[in-house]
Amino acid sequence: MTRVDFYVIPSADPDARLTIACRLAEKAWRQGMRVFVLCTDEAQRETLDARLWSFRGETFIPHNAVEEDADSPVVLGLGEAPESHRDLLINLTLAIPDFVARFSRVAELVIEEPAIRQAARENFRQYREQGYPLQDHRLPRP
Repeated sequence: MTRVDFYVIPSADPDARLTIACRLAEKAWRQGMRVFVLCTDEAQRETLDARLWSFRGETFIPHNAVEEDADSPVVLGLGEAPESHRDLLINLTLAIPDFVARFSRVAELVIEEPAIRQAARENFRQYREQGYPLQDHRLPRP
């Protein structure tokens, strides 16, 4: 069954979610996992794309938009995940995607912004009701 990890980030800055998304994508990619990052909109996807190129000077994380190369190890999308990706879903939207059960792991990134915290609480409740194993990670302040 899919394991769901909630990463609680001690910041209200939406940019903090993208930084953690990059770190998780890098770690998973280095472990040989295929990663799908579900973005909220095209602007967020473009920002994340730029961040993945530069968030660590010495690191390159092979990634593409799903429309450009669905077989890339890390794929950034706005909708349905490609069939080839079943390891890690990094969910940057506020809702639980319909295809969440296809993944081994799901990462939900929570910041101290009221709308995101409220959506995360609701998602946590829904995941729990559906019987998913849940894990809470409280990240330290940078």
